[in-house]
Amino acid sequence: MEGRKQGRILPLREIERRVTGKIRGAQYLGFDFDAGTAIYTLKFLRDGAVIWVDVDGRTGEIVGRTGK
Repeated sequence: MEGRKQGRILPLREIERRVTGKIRGAQYLGFDFDAGTAIYTLKFLRDGAVIWVDVDGRTGEIVGRTGK
């Protein structure tokens, strides 16, 4: 991933560290990355419900969330 090599995109481990602590009581299942938008989408499971968290790969800020 060219953006990550150039320091413009945060590494996945940093994104996971920032986000997993904010999603209490949920199991982290994995991620997807859209290179076109630099958005990481992290997937969690809590009480049988899926939670999707969109994170800006440049800043590490959560930019969207679906699910409880």
